[in-house]
Amino acid sequence: MRFKFSILAIFLEVLIIVLFGIFVRYENNQPSEKDKLLLYPFFQDVHVMIFVGFGFLMTFLKKYGFSSVGINMLIAALGLQWGTLLQGFWHMKNQTINIDIESMINADFSTATVLISFGAVLGKTSPVQMLIMTILEITIFSCNEHLVVNVLRATDTGASMTIHAFGAYFGLAAARVLYRPGLKEGHKNEESGYHSDMFAMIGTLFLWLFWPSFNSAIAHPDVQQRAIINTYFSMAACTLTAFALSSLVKHRGKLNMVHIQNATLAGGVAVGSCADMNIYPFGAMLIGSIAGVISVIGFKFLTTGSLSAAMQAAALGCSVGIALVGGAFAGLILNLPFLGQAPDENCYDDSVYWEVGYNYIVGRGERQQTDEKCSGRREIPECCVLV
Repeated sequence: MRFKFSILAIFLEVLIIVLFGIFVRYENNQPSEKDKLLLYPFFQDVHVMIFVGFGFLMTFLKKYGFSSVGINMLIAALGLQWGTLLQGFWHMKNQTINIDIESMINADFSTATVLISFGAVLGKTSPVQMLIMTILEITIFSCNEHLVVNVLRATDTGASMTIHAFGAYFGLAAARVLYRPGLKEGHKNEESGYHSDMFAMIGTLFLWLFWPSFNSAIAHPDVQQRAIINTYFSMAACTLTAFALSSLVKHRGKLNMVHIQNATLAGGVAVGSCADMNIYPFGAMLIGSIAGVISVIGFKFLTTGSLSAAMQAAALGCSVGIALVGGAFAGLILNLPFLGQAPDENCYDDSVYWEVGYNYIVGRGERQQTDEKCSGRREIPECCVLV
């Protein structure tokens, strides 16, 4: 991997710098544009979600923590640059891409799609493959977003369709194409431990705290407060319901950390598309409660995966269709044998791509493992809610 990864990473960065030099300029700082600085707190919140929230949420695998956080950072750093270009090409003025705080938020949004898909291929892909997947997915995402938002004009303030559904289905399609028969019976490292699940819970908390900002960051100022309130109460209701259902479906009524880490976030995803609408707090709470129920039931029993309503459904179907086709296409490319993919026996192991300390190999007295395999469980809550 030594030369393949380094050469590809440097090549991509040089290419992006050249494209930035040709096309990207600052947004004119006119008096009306100064108001956009008010978006900076929202940008900070979304940025923390991307780098800390998603990164730590992926650390549940007991021997894959370095890669979970580190590759997450790699994807985000590349994705926000590439996303700025690809989204900017749809809104060019005088052959230039003008950037401001809002465009930086949108760049982070484009990165979120790849991080969601990352959960479906976690432990089975190399850094080289993830660089290529980031470029491909954000390219397809930007086209899909333009189609859904600007052509079909679907209401999607919190980007539940364009980001969460797209990222989930893209990841599922890529994972299906990258399927390894040798891992059908599982892998010894494909499990979590007490401390790895604790770190993953930290990611959940960061995502949970900042999700109201995620759903309201690019909403119109007149309805921004409403989007925050709806998301706030939807997630609170979702959390209570998720805890209740987790206890109900588990043996002896014990809570399951997998459910709590993921199902508690489903309320933010579910209310995203209508967060800015006048659904009233009780409506948001009802949506969140239903999302919590569906998410827990999905993890328990399925894990072993202003337009008319018709046009809204068509927009979602379009997003899903593009994601599935794009994910399958990306998976075919990532399957190329020279991209540094680890052999089956080295999956879910940091030591393949990272220098690790002498105490990395856990011997006798190993942390107690959870009672569930982790394969596919971190498709984040969007799969269970939106499928």
